[in-house]
Formats: sequence, structure tokens, C-alpha cells
Amino acid sequence: MSREGQQGDAASAGELAPGDAPARAPEVAHAHPASALRKAAVGRRGTADPVRALMHRHRELCERAVDPLEIAAGLEAHGVTDRTAARYRHRDVFSLAEELFARVPAVAGEPAATGSATGPAPARDVTTRAAWSLRALLPGAACLATLVALGLTDGVLGGDARLALGSAGALLALTGLALTLRTGPLSAREGAGMSGAAALGACWLLGYVLYGDDLLHQVLSGGPEGPWTVTPAPLLGLAVAVAPAAWCAHLFALAAHRRLHGSHALEEFGAGVRPLLFGVVALFACALAALLYLARLGFGTGGSPAGAATLGMLLLLARLLTVHGFPEPAATGLAAACAMEAAAPALILAGRLPGLHAVARPVHALIEAAGPGVVPVLACGTAAFGLLITAVLALSRASAHAAP
Repeated sequence: MSREGQQGDAASAGELAPGDAPARAPEVAHAHPASALRKAAVGRRGTADPVRALMHRHRELCERAVDPLEIAAGLEAHGVTDRTAARYRHRDVFSLAEELFARVPAVAGEPAATGSATGPAPARDVTTRAAWSLRALLPGAACLATLVALGLTDGVLGGDARLALGSAGALLALTGLALTLRTGPLSAREGAGMSGAAALGACWLLGYVLYGDDLLHQVLSGGPEGPWTVTPAPLLGLAVAVAPAAWCAHLFALAAHRRLHGSHALEEFGAGVRPLLFGVVALFACALAALLYLARLGFGTGGSPAGAATLGMLLLLARLLTVHGFPEPAATGLAAACAMEAAAPALILAGRLPGLHAVARPVHALIEAAGPGVVPVLACGTAAFGLLITAVLALSRASAHAAP
């Protein structure tokens, strides 16, 4: 129902007092009746009304809000907490938002929005879910088809033909990934998408999955000298994992949306969202581990499955932060992982210079103890842990789930 329709129903029911602004019925389970809110508001009006200044300060937010939850999320984004709400004689931000929603009239003539405080509810339509699920399967399907085709044509096609075949498969996989990131649960808010630096960092990290181990081997043996051996199994596992990543993002958005509608305080919402975040991260970790294991069985044991697993976790957390309006920390985490991976061969090469042998010793000792696969594990694992802490703090805020 549009906001004007709600106002007309309230007026026809005889709920408006003379001189009062049209009231909009709250759409949440914990909302008070509009008449009770107006009575409480009338009791506070006058010279001692503590809400009036806040109402004028955030009038545009209140006028354009579809329900009180949108106002609550907007207030929290502006630094209003439950403790701040107590100064306005309210128990929490949600209660304060309900009064503001009741006291400030809607902007006349504007069409009602179709979403609520969290934007449009995560898609529940079967057709919609099937559409973005199929798009999320495209990168994995393209990688799998390319690897099978390259295996079947080994010794049949020449080097140029195989290169063209691999390039076409890579292009198809990237196209599917771009479609997945543009629509569906992994799509970012308008203006908060992945930056060029973040995209470049993701490409570096994926390239290291393919060539990183062999690069380190050649650098340690005095190279690099020639073409690097490709290890496709980890990349295939990551490509297929795009689909479970989309579903984990969808489940998190849906559960957080429901939690926001059932909460009565910001602390209560945050306490409910944090376990949801840990749950979807753990669910994705299990799915990713299974896919990497299957890819390893089918396409060889090259590469570092642990490094690919930590990279998958890093990419999921970076995308969740980007989707919910925090692209800067996501880009920072990807850049930090790239810097750590690039530092390993760079320090080894620098150690060949006179007087700089000591700078390469830590890398030599680390690789001798745990193998070259330890480099992506440390790089992506450290960055993923930092992004997990950031996500716990950022995504437990109501404003992270509000429409832009």
C-alpha cells in the first residue's frame, strides 16, 4: 500500500486530531499504534519537546521513509545510538524512529517505495532465485568445460589453438562472473561497487593461484627462467564456489532482514546478526573445502588447496562488505593480500644483491619449513581475518542493511 493510501485510511478511520500531520502506520511487529504515538508526541510538544530538534535535523529522512525501520537505520548511520535515544525520552532508536515516523508527514505526491529499511527484501520469487543461481553457475561451468576441452585435445591441437581455446574459456568465465556481481545477492549498492584497484587485486590473487607455486620454485632455483606450470584445480574449485557464495550472501541478507524487523534495539539486532555472519562464513567454508577436494581429485594435485581456501574466504568477506556498502575495507584487504604475496618473490630476488642476503632469509626459512603454499595461506588468511573482524563490526549495524 502506498504511503498516501495509508494516510487516507488513517484519516477516514477518524484517527487524526485537528491540526495534526498525517500519520503513517508503522509496518513492524513491535511498532506502537499510530494513535498512541501521536498522544505521546503531543505530551512532549511545546518548549520541553526533546524530539523536535532531532525531527527538524532529519526531516528529509523522515519524510521519505517508508516505515520506521528506515528511519532507525538512518539515525544509526548518523551516530544515534540507544544511549542517545534515552536523552530523547525513548528506550531505544527503534522507539524514537516510530515517533518520528508518526510525527513527520510523508512528502506529498511522491510514489511510495517498494522496499523498507533494508531496501527491497531479498528475492523470494522462485524465478528470480533461479535466474541469479544460473548466472552464479556460469563461471564454474565455463572453467570446467574449458579444462575438459583442453584435456581432450591434448596432443591433437597445436599450441596456438589450445591458447585460443583457453582464452575463450577464460573470457566466458569472466563474463559469467561479471553478470553474477552485477545482479543478485552479490551485486553491490549503486555507487558502492568494486573499484578498479580491488578488481586488479582480485585478478592478481587468482593469477597467483594458477602460477604462484611454480613462480616461487623457479625464483628459489635461480630463475625465473621459463613458462610457469599451470595448476588449474584450485581455480576450478574457486570458480564453482561462486554459486554457494551467492547463496550464502542471499541467506545472510534474508536472515538479517528478518532480524531487523524483529528487533527492538540496536544492540539486540547486532547480537542477532553476528551469529548469522559466522554461520554463513562457516557454511561457505565447508562448501568451498568440498569443491576444492573434488577439483583436486579430477584435475590433479598441483597448487595449494589451503591457499585457495583462504583466498575464497577472503573474496567472500570482501564481497559481503562491498554489497552492504563498505567497499573501502574490502579493497584494503585485497591489496594487503596482494602485497604480501608479491613480497615473497621480491625479497628472494632482492637477496641476490650484494649486502642484502639477510632480507631473503625469512622467506627461505618459511618456504623450507612449510613449502611454497604457505605464502598464499599467510597472505590471504591474514587479510581474511582482518576483513572478518571488520565485517563483524560493520555488518552488525542496522545501517549496513538499509537502502542507499
